[in-house]
Amino acid sequence: MAKKSKNGTQGGTPATVALTRAGVPFTTHAYVHDPAAPSYGEEAAEALGVSPDQVFKTLVADVDGMLTVAVVPVSGSLDLKALAAAVGGKRATMADPALAERTTGYVRGGISPLGQRKKLRTVLDASAEKLPVVCVSAGRRGLEIELSPADLAALTDAVFAPIGRA
Repeated sequence: MAKKSKNGTQGGTPATVALTRAGVPFTTHAYVHDPAAPSYGEEAAEALGVSPDQVFKTLVADVDGMLTVAVVPVSGSLDLKALAAAVGGKRATMADPALAERTTGYVRGGISPLGQRKKLRTVLDASAEKLPVVCVSAGRRGLEIELSPADLAALTDAVFAPIGRA
C-alpha cells in the first residue's frame, strides 16, 4: 500500500525540493521497496495501483560521449537508436551504472529525472504527452512523484520523442 503526500511533505529529496522550489504541483507516493523485486518500475506501478504505462523509469545512456537521460514507461524498454536520433546523435549505449549514479547523485533504481547533481539533456517518451499525469522516481527506491508530463518536461528541459518500445 502506498502512502500519498501532496507537494513533497513526506521524505524530501533533491527531486521534491526542486519541484517545491519551482512551485510545481505534485504528489509523492511512498511504498515499502522489496530489494528482491525483479523490476523497480513494475514494483512501483503495482504498489501505486496504476498502469505500468503511467509509471516511467529514468535511464541514463551515453550518446556519442554525452550522458543523456531517457524517461520511458516501465511497461516497455528504451530504443537506443531512437534515443540517439532524438538528440541528433549517431550511437547510444547504456551508461556505466557507477557513472550514472555519480553524475545524477542518485542510486540505481532511484534515479529521478529531477534534481540531478548535474543537469543532463533529457528525452521523455512521446507516450507521456497523452497522459494527464505520470509517475517518476522521487530520488530513492520506494518513493515516486506524480506530476503532469508538461511540468516534467519543462523542469528538465526535455524533448518528447518516441524512444520507448512496447
